[in-house]
Amino acid sequence: MRTLTATHASRGFSDLLDAVEHGETIRITRAGHVVAELRPVVPATGRSLRDALSRVPALDDAFDDDVAAAASLLRADESDPWAGD
Repeated sequence: MRTLTATHASRGFSDLLDAVEHGETIRITRAGHVVAELRPVVPATGRSLRDALSRVPALDDAFDDDVAAAASLLRADESDPWAGD
């Protein structure tokens, strides 16, 4: 990991992107504080989405009832503020 000032980063931005493209992480500072971090993007794939969704718990049998109960709390007598006159 490399750390650069904002001034140096702006002057050599193309070179920084090349370094990030090759796997390097770069921290950028302003007034001595880290304000940004450039790093390679982790590619998202259908497989990674499937893996993430497989870890989400299944909906329980009462889900439909919960939605219906929440919907019954809505009031139908409220006027639509966006309706035309």
